[in-house]
Amino acid sequence: MKYAVPPPPSYTLMIAGSDEIFPVNRVFCVGRNYAAHAREMGKDPDREPPFFFMKPACAVVSVGAQGVDIPYPPMTGNFHHEIELVVTIGKGGKNIPEAQALEYVHGYAVGLDMTRRDLQLDARDKGRPWEFGKSFAGSAPIGSVHTAASVGHLSSASISLTVNDQPRQSSDISKLIWSVAESIAYLSRYETLEPGDIIMTGTPEGVNAVVAGDVMRGHIDGLSDITVRVVEGKHDGGAHG
Repeated sequence: MKYAVPPPPSYTLMIAGSDEIFPVNRVFCVGRNYAAHAREMGKDPDREPPFFFMKPACAVVSVGAQGVDIPYPPMTGNFHHEIELVVTIGKGGKNIPEAQALEYVHGYAVGLDMTRRDLQLDARDKGRPWEFGKSFAGSAPIGSVHTAASVGHLSSASISLTVNDQPRQSSDISKLIWSVAESIAYLSRYETLEPGDIIMTGTPEGVNAVVAGDVMRGHIDGLSDITVRVVEGKHDGGAHG
């Protein structure tokens, strides 16, 4: 096969305790899936059906034991952290019953949904898509995947984030409005899930801005911590925090 242009690179995640790697296909993100975060964003936390947005595979940045640097992105002055439980999908399926949904989980990891909040809120207020605020390259640093076979299925675990060793976000994944199983079942009614898909399950309260030089450390009990450093990026314009 002869490509007309160079094919895009593949994106992968490390798997804890293995020399295998997880190939990233699509990244689905659950919006406002903790009640306290919904309130801090000015929304009603009542348990309405979940909604999803997507990130491209190039959003994923694999975070190793030494951490990773991510550039402060262009065209924003309000770059926010969102710590999340990440779910990797190991087999495909559609219309998955909730009672069987966890059978489709390959593993779990700690991740960040980095957000250009000013762009997201401006788009939201104008009734426009969120892509410029959410779906940009490098916006999803994710740590090593721990297989469900090795850690079981997480339903209750502390989740937290510090910035420069100061606490920012702290909650428990038991407070997810829509559980992992419910999210998988609901999503699979709209999209046939495929091996390599990722679900970012939402963030708790405490989201806030970071600037170049800040160091974020994310933690979920039972999973590998992540360290993500914000560095100066190349800018074509826009404000910079």
